[in-house]
Amino acid sequence: MGEIVNLRLLRKRRKRDDDAATAEANRRKHGRTLVERKAQEAAEKARAAHLDAHRLTSEADE
Repeated sequence: MGEIVNLRLLRKRRKRDDDAATAEANRRKHGRTLVERKAQEAAEKARAAHLDAHRLTSEADE
């Protein structure tokens, strides 16, 4: 004879697992940590400052 299973709890557990899998996929697809965002922002600022420092003419002269 098979094991007695509470279907309500089984459905809830399955939904929780499905939601967790969907959340993980969304995090991988869209999310970045705060540290990653700040690091990219700092790198972009440094790159822009580097380019501006090597500009032959300033924007005010034009």
